[in-house]
This record gives sequence, C-alpha cells and structure tokens, in this order.
Amino acid sequence: MREIQLRDAKAGLSAVVDAAVAGHPSVITRHGSPQAVVISFAEWQRLNRVPSFAQLLMAAPLEDGDIAERQPMPESALEF
Repeated sequence: MREIQLRDAKAGLSAVVDAAVAGHPSVITRHGSPQAVVISFAEWQRLNRVPSFAQLLMAAPLEDGDIAERQPMPESALEF
C-alpha cells in the first residue's frame, strides 16, 4: 500500500482516487503519521458486509452430531 503525504494527496486527489479504483489503496499521512486510507467504493462495500455470527453459523456446513447436545441444568440450580 502506498503512503502519500496529505498535501500531496490534496494536490493529486484525482490520481489517488483513480489508483484506489484500480485496486491500489493509499495511506494518507500527516506529519509522518498514518491518518486515513483511500480505498475504492466497491472495496468499502465489500468490507462493510461483515456477516453476523448467526449468519456464519447458519452457513456452516454442519452435519448431525457436529454440535454436542446441551446438558440439562440440575433442578437444584433452578431454585432461587
């Protein structure tokens, strides 16, 4: 990933965006410290679609017996 100083990124924003669209993100630095990353909109959408834990479980290729049966709770634990 290429690093570019903020002032250079401002001066050449069109080129930074073109590079991101082409699949080459840029790290924008200020005073030598990373401040932001420019990525394509398509990459941002891909990264934003993180599935929920439930979706991951539902999509898992599990078969009968892959998950252990839940043990019943002893009656003494249910008393208050």
